[in-house]
Amino acid sequence: MSATGLEVFDKTLQTTNSWLNEIGETIGPDKQNSYHALRAVLFALRDRLPPDESAHLASQLPTLVRGIYYDGYEPAGKPEKIRSQSEFLEKVSEHLKSGEPIDPDGATRAVFKLLEDHIDDGEIGHVKQSLPEELQSYFH
Repeated sequence: MSATGLEVFDKTLQTTNSWLNEIGETIGPDKQNSYHALRAVLFALRDRLPPDESAHLASQLPTLVRGIYYDGYEPAGKPEKIRSQSEFLEKVSEHLKSGEPIDPDGATRAVFKLLEDHIDDGEIGHVKQSLPEELQSYFH
């Protein structure tokens, strides 16, 4: 039986839960923490990418995650001038301020691995090319 009555919603809930579980394998099993990590890293990444590239990445996210990704997005002034790993992690930390402390480096590694595992290789290549070399190292 369907949880929501709509297959598209059931599928995005299932996929999002699976993604949160994968993040939890790296940062710990608390789904709330996994959600905060996913949200914080996606926000920092989204704001660092040029708007066109950001939209291309978003198009490959599950529907529910895409909604999280675009929550509060203001494309004017993007991409932000984040040039180093430390600046990126600082941005992730800003988005992690609510809730339990989560290591921004661990969160970034977990979410980048998740994206690399689930997003088309060509798109991941474009994302990597849009990032400074220090951030590209988070991808394998």
